[in-house]
Amino acid sequence: MTREKDIDQSLKLFIVLSRAYRAVNDQVNKSIQSFGVNPTEFAVLELLYHKGDQPLQQIGEKILLASGSITYVVDKLEQKGLIVRKACEKDRRVTYASITEKGKKFIEEVFPRHAQTIHETVAGLTAEEKDKAIDLLKKLGYGAKQKS
Repeated sequence: MTREKDIDQSLKLFIVLSRAYRAVNDQVNKSIQSFGVNPTEFAVLELLYHKGDQPLQQIGEKILLASGSITYVVDKLEQKGLIVRKACEKDRRVTYASITEKGKKFIEEVFPRHAQTIHETVAGLTAEEKDKAIDLLKKLGYGAKQKS
């Protein structure tokens, strides 16, 4: 393959990947919003439910959100009674976010529907194709990280 064709193929891959991500993400986000929260709020709740209490400073890194936005999202979730802030006993500079019982019940109620939406959204691929896509996308991601 010539260098020009190789570059064209890389550009096409980028466009197809971007469009596929947008199509899947749009469907999933629409579903999340039907639960009465936005995708970022849902991501924070899901993180706290599955991983336990988290320092506010680390939540942004884990859900790919700018640190300045975390305070706003945590405030909204706290107003809804879904999470609480807890001071760290060992270091007063650190504050943890903790999911409440109401937050746990919320996630337990909506997460199965969320998982089903994702399943239906990617149903265009067979189980074998999903495994192949997972492997290829991991390889692509690791390769991209090595470039930085």
